[in-house]
Amino acid sequence: MASARPLADRLRPKTLAEVTGQEHLTGPDGTLTRMIASGSLGSMIFWGPPGTGKTTAARLLSGEAGLAFEQISAIFSGVADLKKVFDSARTRRMSGRQTLLFVDEIHRFNRAQQDSFLPVMEDGTVILVGATTENPSFELNAALLSRARVLTFKPLDEASLEELLKRAEAAESRALPLDEEARASLVRMADGDGRAVLTLAEELWRAARKDEVFDAAALQDIVQRRAPVYDKSQDGHYNLISALHKSVRGSDPDAALYYLCRMLDAGEDPLYIGRRLVRMAVEDIGLADPQALVVCNAAKDAYDYLGSPEGELALAQACVYIAAAPKSNAVYTAYKAAMRAAKEHGSLLPPKHILNAPTKLMKGEGYGEGYRYDHDEPDAFSGQDYFPEKMGRKTFYDPPERGFERDIRKRLEWWAKLRRERNS
Repeated sequence: MASARPLADRLRPKTLAEVTGQEHLTGPDGTLTRMIASGSLGSMIFWGPPGTGKTTAARLLSGEAGLAFEQISAIFSGVADLKKVFDSARTRRMSGRQTLLFVDEIHRFNRAQQDSFLPVMEDGTVILVGATTENPSFELNAALLSRARVLTFKPLDEASLEELLKRAEAAESRALPLDEEARASLVRMADGDGRAVLTLAEELWRAARKDEVFDAAALQDIVQRRAPVYDKSQDGHYNLISALHKSVRGSDPDAALYYLCRMLDAGEDPLYIGRRLVRMAVEDIGLADPQALVVCNAAKDAYDYLGSPEGELALAQACVYIAAAPKSNAVYTAYKAAMRAAKEHGSLLPPKHILNAPTKLMKGEGYGEGYRYDHDEPDAFSGQDYFPEKMGRKTFYDPPERGFERDIRKRLEWWAKLRRERNS
């Protein structure tokens, strides 16, 4: 029945040194290798995408350290299962043997369940190794993280995935039925997932007739292309929108368009992307190109009107426009500075000369006295001070010499000159 086991299971490494793609952890100078050599293991959180060797590394770690291995999944386990494992570990400890408890999908446990690990970690009943595909900073509580070291498992690069394919061919005593281009395409489809690349290879061997060799197009038809790794509510979502935003800010329309398409291809809500493009227009372009906000709002409305796939082109157009636009965060910076000043200075009364005086009492108090109507002044500019008297004049907005803000800067400098002249 050995052949009935999935290829990925049959090819599991036998030693930590055989774990490919994680040399920073399992190589000669890797973190886990050094822990084994020192004879001292602490609790750890293995963080990384699927198929990068987290479960395998935990199992091999226990074997090489001479620890009993217990494995549970947070998806299928509850408080009763945890209690049973802890009791077994205590019994084992009394006989002089420690237990490595591997918890798959540890982020699925709620806060109270996560807290239940703390006593058995502290008294040495178990060495906890938790595996998660989600960012531990967001999904695990602080008390648990303070007692465990987070080790990051990286997506497998092309060389590591190719190494796995070679191991598979050696184990099966036959080559993959792919031409060179299709083989490269298969590696890309795996998306850094070692288990996926072996599963895809197994599908190809099942599908191939004698002496048949598939090209890239036939490969896609057979495996029906593995969906991109992307969770619209978790790290994949935030990583790609961050990459899109920074590509726009960095004035790289090609990279911005690539990440836009990555998100659309993975099933992201296009209206969410549209809203984010509007945000980029006001944060990173601002008044350097006032049309950026107009273009992004129009693209969002166009998608809302047309739907997919026609409306997605409007988002692409807006994305390219703002990536290629002159950049300025002067208004964004000014807004934050003005908000800080508003909070710091409290409820200061504006100067009385700019307050309306609809009643005799208010006129008697000096409201509106001395106000100069700008349209009646030379150059339609009075140069009066509009800040509260106790605050003094402040400068928040400092436009750069870029785009349309170059003209705004000249205008502001001219008004500043007139203000000095008329108030001297």
